Amino acid sequence: MKVLLLGSGGRENALALGLSKGRDLEILYIAPGNPGTEKLGTNVKLDMGDFHMVEEFVLENGIDMIVVGPEAPLVAGIADHFKKHTHVQVIGPSAEGAQLEGSKAFSKKFMQRHHIPTAGYFECDATNLQQGIDFLRTMPGPYVLKADGLAAGKGVLIIDNLKEAEEALTEMLNGMFGEASATVVIEEFLSGIEFSVFALTNGKQYILLPEAKDYKRIGEGDEGLNTGGMGAVSPVPFADAAMMQQVEETIVKPTVAGLAKENIDYQGFIFFGLINVKGSPFVIEYNCRMGDPETEVVFPRISSDVLELMKACANHQLDQYQLEVKPQTAVTVMMVSDGYPGDYQKGKEINIEYKGDSLIFHAGTTIKEGKLVTSGGRVLAVTSFADSIHEAAKASYKAIDQIYFEGAYYRRDIGRDLGNTAAV
Repeated sequence: MKVLLLGSGGRENALALGLSKGRDLEILYIAPGNPGTEKLGTNVKLDMGDFHMVEEFVLENGIDMIVVGPEAPLVAGIADHFKKHTHVQVIGPSAEGAQLEGSKAFSKKFMQRHHIPTAGYFECDATNLQQGIDFLRTMPGPYVLKADGLAAGKGVLIIDNLKEAEEALTEMLNGMFGEASATVVIEEFLSGIEFSVFALTNGKQYILLPEAKDYKRIGEGDEGLNTGGMGAVSPVPFADAAMMQQVEETIVKPTVAGLAKENIDYQGFIFFGLINVKGSPFVIEYNCRMGDPETEVVFPRISSDVLELMKACANHQLDQYQLEVKPQTAVTVMMVSDGYPGDYQKGKEINIEYKGDSLIFHAGTTIKEGKLVTSGGRVLAVTSFADSIHEAAKASYKAIDQIYFEGAYYRRDIGRDLGNTAAV
């Protein structure tokens, strides 16, 4: 098979690693890719937002399958385009299905219709600002404000003070996150511990992938600003068989059944961002793709053929696919640029001296004048395996000690809250 993987981050580097081992793989293209994916396939310069450019490449090169990594082209309708104009299989939902992530208001209404446990909410825009403020005043803090549209994982504010929450709501509606926050979803705050569950579905069948827990805040102890993700752990100790049965029965099955009932074309990944509230799972958010950095711990744990998994999804044979998962624990630690998630400099030379068994996924890197340099806020994701969270984290930090770029920052407490008492 000839496969085109769209994307350029750590998620795509991890997906490329899995796909590259496929028994039926003839050639793997990654567009635009990065220096990490270049070692696993052939990088091609394509604009993911230019569907006609992608289509031209697909037809000229006899591509059999497109795997879409990021959310933006999915929300823009890339799966619909290829379904209409070609016979190429696409792993990624329709634009309507991608609204589970593309619109927080859409996803909340969907959950309400299908009785999926989630926080109470109010949908607010410029026309009902006062009602939004009144809703805030009915609740105890903290106050959760979510930009309705895509905001690169940064459109969520959690504010303790009511007055500050009211001011932030006004600022969001006035363009804090551009068009993404023209509508804001105000949510009831749920207290608990978060984790992520992933399913691959064709809209009828589904298969659950290994769960993970990510770390969103920039600072240790989960302090500071939200980021795209600073690290992740899989498996998650508290997501035991009883919890996962609850997740499947009350959340996963109703979600897939809801998609089918509403005739929403969905062939791809669903990311369930969940919170464990006193032993009961609630949905915080859906994503219409794999998470990042969660992909960097989830896919390296899959020991069965990833390409066959994608084919089984496209051919409606997920019920025949046998998912094989490594029993070991994986811990990913993200190395980021100084200043991230705020302003940061690019072009810092990266020196990787590490030669061990840990996996190094490129997230924000490029080649400039023959040298590997930083090109993003999140630069490298380092993933290690061991029999415990503590040992896997220890291995990732040992690898990081042998990687250098100016201003490199990483959290030293990934996994510590799960029983890993001495990460660094």
